[in-house]
Amino acid sequence: MDLDKLDFEKGSGLVPAVVQDARTHVVLMLGYMNREALEKTQREGRVTFFSRTRQALWTKGETSGNFLHVRDIRTDCDADTLLIQAVPAGPVCHTGADTCFDEPNTPDRLAFLRHLEDVIRDRKANPSEKSYTSSLFERGMNKIAQKVGEEAVELVIEAKDDNDDLFKGEAADLLFHLLILLEAKAVPLDEVLAVLEARHRSAR
Repeated sequence: MDLDKLDFEKGSGLVPAVVQDARTHVVLMLGYMNREALEKTQREGRVTFFSRTRQALWTKGETSGNFLHVRDIRTDCDADTLLIQAVPAGPVCHTGADTCFDEPNTPDRLAFLRHLEDVIRDRKANPSEKSYTSSLFERGMNKIAQKVGEEAVELVIEAKDDNDDLFKGEAADLLFHLLILLEAKAVPLDEVLAVLEARHRSAR
């Protein structure tokens, strides 16, 4: 990041820094940084702010141990605000809450689906002999489609019983193999979701 492009002057030497969990994308807190705080953050990989109350630098977690480990730093379009993606070592707020907005820092399950889609795409582009997913791509469309059919049948069978754990396991297997089939057909998950959204709008 080019610090010289940041507009520190607009905020009298400070820029607001929004901290977001790099894994869940939940907003954790808002702080302020001067140039020195940002340089320290980049150098050490842990979020350091400038305290407007104490007029001094402070590294988040220096007392509690709940550091914010930096994964990425971005600026907004006006170059006067920072977005810091970090992984928290524990609760972020001094109250003990996950975030300073008293919001639980829980993962976005749909975000994990997109991550899984990326992993499957990588297994296709960079096959590995140890990867089950790569082996399915190597065996071709017929095998992939067959696996989706098999998993669908197994899910139906489990649906007739009362073992929720087995049912959820088969549902996960079906979803996983469906993602593989979508990748084999070069159809992104977003395009399937768009079809569902269009149907939902037309049904209202």
